[in-house]
Amino acid sequence: MTRAQAARSTDGHSVGNRLSKIYTRTGDDGSTGLGDGSRTGKDSLRVAAYGTVDELNSTIGMVLAADGVDDDVRETLAQIQHELFDLGGELCIPGMAMVQDADIDRLENVLDGFNADLPALKDFILPGGGMAASCCHLARTVCRRAERDVVALGRVEEVRPQAQRYLNRLSDLLFVIARVLARRSGHGEVLWQHERRPRT
Repeated sequence: MTRAQAARSTDGHSVGNRLSKIYTRTGDDGSTGLGDGSRTGKDSLRVAAYGTVDELNSTIGMVLAADGVDDDVRETLAQIQHELFDLGGELCIPGMAMVQDADIDRLENVLDGFNADLPALKDFILPGGGMAASCCHLARTVCRRAERDVVALGRVEEVRPQAQRYLNRLSDLLFVIARVLARRSGHGEVLWQHERRPRT
């Protein structure tokens, strides 16, 4: 199901009807349909925003597909995938409100819980620490890009502040979860060695 099809299913249309045909040829001219029925260019800021959110959701799926992801992390990321689908729908339908302040509060609480048992950071961390942690670092960077895309969209069209705030908190949470996964896997965190070469 495309993002627009998923979003339009919230207006009372049957999801089954949306899945009956995968290709429509309507986008062959470089345009795509938004959830409100209007059309815009596939290179528009709005399409970029919800497209990157979709990409983020896919990278979180890569984390979940990796070995050694404990139940607490798995449950957290599965919930986030649903919320990202909601966020994509909100961005696809101008004026739609799906991500709520409570979702952002929950991210903060979960972040605090995972971070409580981690040692304080004294050095920068490089992406790595095993497959699951590496995928989580990738998700973190895609999340930052999604946030930048939402900010860019918000400069020319109205975007609810919850969308940007959610992505901002989520990138922090993904960083913390990457640290958790690296340590639990036994690989450990990969620290940036700032003294690896002489200063010039």
